[in-house]
Amino acid sequence: MTFGERIRELRKAKGLTLRELAPKVEVGFSYLSRIENGKLNYGDYPSESLIHRLAQVLDASEDELLILAEKIPERIKQRVFEHPNEFRVLAELSDQQLQQLVANIHNPKQKRSE
Repeated sequence: MTFGERIRELRKAKGLTLRELAPKVEVGFSYLSRIENGKLNYGDYPSESLIHRLAQVLDASEDELLILAEKIPERIKQRVFEHPNEFRVLAELSDQQLQQLVANIHNPKQKRSE
């Protein structure tokens, strides 16, 4: 799912039109339309400030919206700077290894296959 698709989904779930949402997040409705339809030019991408307002108004996860907009949430960025070596190791894991690691974190008592 793209950032724009998610914004459209959230907006519709709230029963808002583009014209109703636009003033709530302090942008023009045509800009929101371009976001939803993936018609933004380079440099027109939404700012973190706008993403924050969208998340608040649409009752959405700001982290999810930031990541869909290909921006790194500040708290994640800070952790990477605090622990660069650990994140370097994580980046080298295969998708399967990363999924297993996360599963182990969520279910620490689960028996591990040997």
